[in-house]
Amino acid sequence: DFIDCAKHLIEKQFTSKDRLIITGASAGGLLAGAVLNERPDLFKAAVLEVPFLDVVNTMMDSTLSATVSEYDEWGNPNNKEYFDYIKAYCPYQNIKTQDYPEILVTAGFNDPRVNYWEPLKWVAKLRDMKTDKNQVLIRTSMSGHGGSSGRYDYYKETAMKYAYMLYQAGIKE
Repeated sequence: DFIDCAKHLIEKQFTSKDRLIITGASAGGLLAGAVLNERPDLFKAAVLEVPFLDVVNTMMDSTLSATVSEYDEWGNPNNKEYFDYIKAYCPYQNIKTQDYPEILVTAGFNDPRVNYWEPLKWVAKLRDMKTDKNQVLIRTSMSGHGGSSGRYDYYKETAMKYAYMLYQAGIKE
């Protein structure tokens, strides 16, 4: 559906492939990661915030804080039927040797929902496998799942993401 919506926006000339920037946070970051593996050519750039990218390995580790309680939503990969289904869309498992757009990823060191190593692993594997010269940037902060909690830190984080997107859209000043 996400890919079809992007194609529709491009076909109807609301945007173009060189201007379309996607973003997703947490499970939305999983969606963005899966979409980038399937149709990276549709997007100029992507911003993935504390993205849940290594679904297979995380859901296989029942010692992690949220894993067992998430079996109802994601499925228990110890059951082969769920394992195969999760593996089919898992962004980390499905990185391909292909071109990818410009990408900015954020991670929170103290995130209890998406462990910081998930985005780090994904970025490392993506950098190793992609075939283009586009940047894959990662910003890891000491924050949790919802970002920093200081009085102005939210504004600074939001400004950084907007500045990145505006720059990618061609607005440089």
